[in-house]
Amino acid sequence: MHKETNLSAVHAGGTLSVAPDKRVGVVWSEWNPEITEALRDGCLETLRAHGIKSIHCLSVPGSFELPYAAQQLILKEGMDAVVCIGCIIQGETRHFEFIAQACADGIMRVGLDNNTPVIFGVLTTQNMAQARDRAGGTHGNKGVEAAYTCIKMLSM
Repeated sequence: MHKETNLSAVHAGGTLSVAPDKRVGVVWSEWNPEITEALRDGCLETLRAHGIKSIHCLSVPGSFELPYAAQQLILKEGMDAVVCIGCIIQGETRHFEFIAQACADGIMRVGLDNNTPVIFGVLTTQNMAQARDRAGGTHGNKGVEAAYTCIKMLSM
């Protein structure tokens, strides 16, 4: 059996710095707000702690809408990077599969099409307990990890 690590603690080590003029968008899904708001808050706290001063926040109804919102933040607001935060929990139908795949593909496409880091901070879990474990629980806060990924990509 695979033992998972709290990667938030792993990423917290070391020093990361970004030019203070970088503009970062954080877009999160309103669906599963208990989870997405915890992820968003961890992301924002981490970005601010590493010197990102210009952060534009935007919420969307669900994870399916994240790629469009990320693209709008890049094109209309001039973001240097965007972190997308969502939580898609497996249900009884295949809806989960379609939304998760479309979300992942869309986020990747927006980043590549706009030559801009667009970070996938979307949980795809089997149940709410797994989501809680990754939104500040035993597996850390994946929003923090998404922020570290953003900072590293901005440093490239």
